[in-house]
Amino acid sequence: MTPQRSNVPAATRALQVLRFLASQPDPVPMDRIARACDLPRSTAYHLLAAMIEEGFVVHLPEERRYGLGVAAFEVGSGYARQAPLQRIARRPLATLVDEVGHSAHLAVLHGREVLYVLEERAPGRPPLVSDVGVRLPAALTASGRAILATLPAAQVRALFPDRSAFVDRTGHGPTSLSTLRTLLAETRQRGFATEDGEVTPGFASVAAPVLDHNGHPVAGVAVTYPTGEADAASLAAGCRRVAGGLTRRLGGR
Repeated sequence: MTPQRSNVPAATRALQVLRFLASQPDPVPMDRIARACDLPRSTAYHLLAAMIEEGFVVHLPEERRYGLGVAAFEVGSGYARQAPLQRIARRPLATLVDEVGHSAHLAVLHGREVLYVLEERAPGRPPLVSDVGVRLPAALTASGRAILATLPAAQVRALFPDRSAFVDRTGHGPTSLSTLRTLLAETRQRGFATEDGEVTPGFASVAAPVLDHNGHPVAGVAVTYPTGEADAASLAAGCRRVAGGLTRRLGGR
């Protein structure tokens, strides 16, 4: 390391590590991080240890690699889930509600939960548990599943390391990482997320993810309806159209 590099603040080095990890398609070995960021191996080790403790980096010991942690995702998604995202989503969400006749909402991931930041209620429809400001277990909701299905497997594993990470509301839903992985694989294959009676008995939801310019999920667009009252695939097509429009507004594809 050059003398000038020795004077670089630790915060700057941490940001350089985060930027490098964000540019990689998969977790990488520590030596590669040290070389890319021009850090001594001992410095890289202590810096990564601190970032792991704060949740910005996750260590995969069996692979001897490091990747972005949940906290890094939350910081990245925080930009999109603030007022700008809500403003650009309000009109498309209202249009979707007019088209399908069921209530729709926008949710963002916050740890193992989804936080509902926008709701458009269809006229004559009953109030839902997914009101603005409400948090629900991500693994149980269609919005959460839409987001989780587009996250790297390592981040999902970091969020749900064991059975204690799973919450049961109605006696249905995944209770282990393996069952969640199966559910998310089905979600990716289907092209949209679903849930039926796992949040509220008698109600089902479909959802699609909103992606940023890096392809990371920043939100989920969902429609909730009484079970059996509508065709899930047709409602999901509307969610995907709105989510696709928001993705393009955020510079994604």
